[in-house]
Amino acid sequence: MKTLLKGGMVFRDGVFLQQDVLIENGIVVSLQPDVPEQSGDLVFFLPGCHLLPGLADIHVHLREPGFSYKETFSTGTLAAARGGFTLVCAMPNVTPPPDTPEHLAVQQQLIAENAVVPVLPYGCLTLGRAGHKVCDIAAMAAGVAGFSDDGSGVQEDAVMRKAMQAAARAGALVCVHCEDDSLLQGGVVHAGAWAKAQGLPGIASASEWQPIARDIALAAETGARYHVCHVSTKEGVALVRGAKARGLKVSCETAPHYLYFCDEDLRDDGRFRMNPPIRSRADQEALLAGVADGTIEVIATDHAPHSAEEKGRGIAGSLMGVVGLETALAACYTKLVLGGYITLETLVRRMATAPRRLVGQPDNAIAVGAPLDAVAVNFTQADVVDPDTFLSLGRSTPFAGEKLYGRPLATWAAGQLVWQAPEHQWPAR
Repeated sequence: MKTLLKGGMVFRDGVFLQQDVLIENGIVVSLQPDVPEQSGDLVFFLPGCHLLPGLADIHVHLREPGFSYKETFSTGTLAAARGGFTLVCAMPNVTPPPDTPEHLAVQQQLIAENAVVPVLPYGCLTLGRAGHKVCDIAAMAAGVAGFSDDGSGVQEDAVMRKAMQAAARAGALVCVHCEDDSLLQGGVVHAGAWAKAQGLPGIASASEWQPIARDIALAAETGARYHVCHVSTKEGVALVRGAKARGLKVSCETAPHYLYFCDEDLRDDGRFRMNPPIRSRADQEALLAGVADGTIEVIATDHAPHSAEEKGRGIAGSLMGVVGLETALAACYTKLVLGGYITLETLVRRMATAPRRLVGQPDNAIAVGAPLDAVAVNFTQADVVDPDTFLSLGRSTPFAGEKLYGRPLATWAAGQLVWQAPEHQWPAR
């Protein structure tokens, strides 16, 4: 069976070129400017569209095992495929948490049986994600993206030091949710003008950047590879930028909602409650600058689905977390590329190339001899975000009602067509 992708702009060697892609049994066999239509048994016509390497999201919550009413590997990875993602990394706040090889195996079995696209789980940094005793990192390192207690910050300096020492010995990535519990004080949203106007307790920026500063010092001491999850503060960006300038093995990510919104956009709705919170305009501007200059080399969604009831209690009463797999590419293209902050080529690096490299996965370049791992996108197509159409079980998104440019049309993972838009069912010859 031969499939021809015809008329699109293909991302190759860092640039977009007008080329046709012919694949046979999932393998790219030809990349030429004009492959005859009769070469394919099935033809995808892509004039005016772009073919990107499949995106990678290194920060998702797929909720299994333990919380399948929120999301499953099946629904979450189908949502990922719809969003153009062909690799996702699953965070460990599940039950049982992957804090031992035996508990990790439970998750790996569910992935093997149900995932639509490849999933690489994280192992826990500490047993039970309780922050007290470091897991056997060496025993799990080969099967995970890295180690994290995401959803919880490691409060004790000595525990984080031991975790980094063990990770350094194993060559593993330490991926940290930076949050000082002593500074939270019941905060609901960012400690700014909107919180004051609403009479809500605020979450101080120091609750994020102070742990980042501590961890960077420990990374320098131990030689560990250290990655900051969902950075949201201007101080956090500056700390990472400084660490990189010193040559430390430090990296960070941010999420689309921190780039697109600031606390001036907040509404009393559970879809605006996440951790860390959407922060000030000054923080937003620092994040945008960080993405542009490469300080923030990865954009990840922090896709965190909850039930409608859990997110329907207003901003103060709802659980933390929003979904993002199905809106991330369009939100980032609309804000970052159309907004003039970065080029589309840079966006591909932030959402496809850099995240794969960070978690030690091979490049998925569109190249002759390689399985096709790609997403076809129409960036001229604008859609108003309607959460009722999501494939994820989660529906809570701050992007509801936003007009975003960039509609994924079809996604191939490891040579297999894993999703195509219902309105784009290309017939076989």
